Amino acid sequence: MTDAPLRLLTWNIHAGIGPDGRYDLDRVVALVRRHEPDIVALQEVDSRGRGNGPDSPFALLATALGPHTAAARTIVAPDGHYGHLLISRWPLSAIQLHDLTHSRREPRCAVEAMVSAPAGPLHLASVHLGLAFSERRRQAAMLARIADSAARTSVMLGDFNDWTWNGAVRRLLAEVLPARTPQRTYPARCPVLTLDRVYCRPRHALLRSWVDPEGRHASDHLPLIAEIRVDPVPMASEPAIRPSR
Repeated sequence: MTDAPLRLLTWNIHAGIGPDGRYDLDRVVALVRRHEPDIVALQEVDSRGRGNGPDSPFALLATALGPHTAAARTIVAPDGHYGHLLISRWPLSAIQLHDLTHSRREPRCAVEAMVSAPAGPLHLASVHLGLAFSERRRQAAMLARIADSAARTSVMLGDFNDWTWNGAVRRLLAEVLPARTPQRTYPARCPVLTLDRVYCRPRHALLRSWVDPEGRHASDHLPLIAEIRVDPVPMASEPAIRPSR
């Protein structure tokens, strides 16, 4: 067991299309690798028009950044899929996909898992929330229930699309995940909104966080990097993850 911090990276990659209009996953992969993250959450992974085979963005990113992955394919089409991807250096278990879709809006999903990190078990959920206020209120309430049933160290990361200073996501998650990152990530060239975040419990587990301005060449969001420390609690003593609703 080690007390070395874990490094997390979350990034909305805008389907791998940069401000120059070019589709280029290589520059996405290169930037992620430069930070040597232990856990990666990528949103807006889009294989539509590129197929579902070994050359699809889902497969390419998983192969390049793996070895342990869980995918949420929120839009499934004959010519490819769209969604987000969770990638871990260590094994993932108890993987669950939680449907966060609200009414007839775009399908949304949270990927929940336990990470077998060297320092101890980590409860994790990666998300990409909706654009409407009412939609996010419902989604945030569901996420709060997921976090409340979790292990001692719990993290949620992704694109929360919560741009107001006291938005529903921030309010509803504050009680169960009191620490959060403050960095502005959107739009990438001149960021003013904190759309991409890492939430964490306990508060002291979040050690530091930052963005990489170089991400502006590959996406309309900046990648957010955070380091956390996992409290060493034996896996056997952890509460079971509540089944998806």
